[in-house]
Amino acid sequence: MDFSTELKFWYRQNARDLPWRHTTDPYKIWLSEIILQQTRVDQGMSYYYKFTENYPTVFDLAQAPETQILRDWQGLGYYSRARNLHTTAKLIVSDWGGKFPTTYSDLLKLKGVGEYTAAAISSICFREAKPVVDGNVYRVLARVFGESTPIDSTSGKKRFRELAESLLDHSEPDVYNQAIMEFGARQCTPRNPNCPICPLAASCVARKEHKIAVLPVKAGKTKITERWMNYLIIRHKDNLYIRQRTANDIWKNLWEFPLLETTTATDPKTLMKSTAWRTLWQEIPFELNHVSTEIKHILSHQKIWIRFYELTIDKAIPKKQRHDWIQIKEEQLEQHGLPIALHKYITKKRISH
Repeated sequence: MDFSTELKFWYRQNARDLPWRHTTDPYKIWLSEIILQQTRVDQGMSYYYKFTENYPTVFDLAQAPETQILRDWQGLGYYSRARNLHTTAKLIVSDWGGKFPTTYSDLLKLKGVGEYTAAAISSICFREAKPVVDGNVYRVLARVFGESTPIDSTSGKKRFRELAESLLDHSEPDVYNQAIMEFGARQCTPRNPNCPICPLAASCVARKEHKIAVLPVKAGKTKITERWMNYLIIRHKDNLYIRQRTANDIWKNLWEFPLLETTTATDPKTLMKSTAWRTLWQEIPFELNHVSTEIKHILSHQKIWIRFYELTIDKAIPKKQRHDWIQIKEEQLEQHGLPIALHKYITKKRISH
């Protein structure tokens, strides 16, 4: 059997029973693809069910408040995906009458829909012959065909797209695309692929030349930025202070506690002697109840060190000193979408108490 036939045969024997594989509804395929970007299937499954239940149609998603969507997205990370999801839903309703574009080229016009997602939707829903090319596909093609051009180079992206185009089964692009994605996710895995039972083992260049561990090749490494965030959990009676992140930065439009961000690692004693701290607490008596250990939170391009300072005050902070903080009842915190690191800390504290 040739490459595509072998893959499809393997897929029909080994495909996982996933809910989005029982539909060709472009809305549901789109939801699944956006959720699964940068997310494992086992983690994304519950979110898929949550979104299809809370927003059964693209009209429901378009009409929902962004704060609600961000709250439902909480824990998935890469929150720009959720904002793009909402923007695109509104666009599909306003410009397309609630019906998804049916072609790859039109799907690419939607915010948050790149070449991979457009190919997945157009092939699975409308059987357009467009190959998907993502990390799983790069890995399968690089290993089977011994392709060592860096996947993060311009020439590499062109080379792999041409290779993917040449291998695509035009009679069943929907099955083929799902097959190669599934094969990369379950059989030709990044580490310890199960080569002895691989149906492509006999023709796999990487296996013959002992290059499984080095393919695919990546030319550059992403620079990681470090940040230090000190969050103030300020309680006044049964109230808390929170603020919304509005800058074009991580966690945009999510809510957080008042923040003192420093440019270097800062221990609690040093922070509490800083000008920023003293300016914040002038004329406001407080009781420091707890300082957490430093918590490491990893994003794709950032390593964030977080420390929580839990404080109690006897009287409310005057509005002129609050900046953009708002005061809410503590039980209302769940109604606001928080970054997952903050949500985990609060949840753990509640359980421990």
